[in-house]
Amino acid sequence: MDTDTNWNYGWVWVMYVIVVGLNHRTTPVEIREKFTFQEEELPKALSQLKQMKSILEAVIVSTCNRTEIYAVVDQLHTGEHFIKRFLSEWFYLPKEEFIHYLYVKQDQEATDHLFKVVTGLDSMIVGETQILGQVREAFFIAQKYQGTGTIFNHLFKQAITFGKRVHTETGIGQNAVSVSYAAVELAKKIFERFEDKSVLIIGAGEMSELTAIHLHSHGVQNVMVVNRTLEKARDLASAFHGVAYTMEELPQALFRADIVISSTGADSFILSRTQVEEVMNKRSNRPLFMIDIAVPRDLDPTIQECENVYLFNIDDLQEIVDANIQERIRIAEEIKKKIEQEVEAFYQWVNTLGVIPLIAKLREKSLKIQEETMKSLEHKLPHLSERDLTIIRKHTKSIVNQMLKEPILNLKEKAIEPDAPLMMEYFMKIFGIKEEELEGSLQFAKKKNKELDYLEHRWELKTSFFK
Repeated sequence: MDTDTNWNYGWVWVMYVIVVGLNHRTTPVEIREKFTFQEEELPKALSQLKQMKSILEAVIVSTCNRTEIYAVVDQLHTGEHFIKRFLSEWFYLPKEEFIHYLYVKQDQEATDHLFKVVTGLDSMIVGETQILGQVREAFFIAQKYQGTGTIFNHLFKQAITFGKRVHTETGIGQNAVSVSYAAVELAKKIFERFEDKSVLIIGAGEMSELTAIHLHSHGVQNVMVVNRTLEKARDLASAFHGVAYTMEELPQALFRADIVISSTGADSFILSRTQVEEVMNKRSNRPLFMIDIAVPRDLDPTIQECENVYLFNIDDLQEIVDANIQERIRIAEEIKKKIEQEVEAFYQWVNTLGVIPLIAKLREKSLKIQEETMKSLEHKLPHLSERDLTIIRKHTKSIVNQMLKEPILNLKEKAIEPDAPLMMEYFMKIFGIKEEELEGSLQFAKKKNKELDYLEHRWELKTSFFK
């Protein structure tokens, strides 16, 4: 056995993890939208991809911001070539039109990328949680349609579990990093629940609409819209099954509101302190939460002096967002260190895979000796009862297991060390195991830099994850 090896996975069988993809950082939306896989297409796409040369396992992740193909390949350059060819054929696009948008990551860089994706570190908004569910679903689909095997069953389970733990333990996705989300977070400090609250949108600004969408998703049921053009007010209100008012009816709508979002193009204040005080007196000083997103401002800043009125402007919200972004960046740096540990743990596991056939062969040989001994005992001691034989069988198996325990433990520990090939050779000689006895389970490395076949027999993992 050649011990002078420098493969990424030591003396084990040779395989590589690769990801080929494009995302919001590398590719404009007009190109990204051409590379979207519909969920119902994935079984056929996975089947076609798996038929490509060198592709041994595959998972396709497709969202509005990214399309990525993760694959286990037996040759890096060949695998990369056929993944690109698959994309070209599936989307009927010449490679020259998109190849410069693609990124290709291999081995540790590819697994590191997957962990960053599931934790939201590679997202447009750092720390967002939606991508974790999308990767999880992509993995389940690939697993269901035989796209995954030993390597990806382990890697994706590890990555998804890690992503869930990171989001729970660090809270990276909890701090608002958009103005509209910041507004909702502030509103939560005033109101315990939104189900019985009414929101008033003044103007038809995009930011006001976004904030209203977030509030609506958090339980706000009653939406009112005031705009100078009644038709525009009706259009926006209909999106929330709400009610439209004219600008003249603003005091009436304000009386009913608990939350006010204002974003008009007015040159001067559309609400003064006096107007708000009059309304507050009529509503028995019921709390009023007001967000002025307009520039120039819509709401007289002295309104905040009114009792039970909470007024925030765009700068207040942006200040919260900036602070939260910095906090997410700090947490992200901590997560990157954890990712390094996860990647290292994965490749340690990969290296131990190679000893599985040898351990299985050693157990098989040992138990065969034990069984032959039992047959000899039965023949030489025919007076032994079935109970006696059962007890002897149990104890002889125990002797076998005790004898194998330390050698197997040392074998697993040595599997991740540089001198693993030499140790393997000695181990096989000591226990009288020949290399050809392991064929069909494992192909041993024989020459430096030689590409070998993938493990033909893929060890099935019974994945009960998320069940």
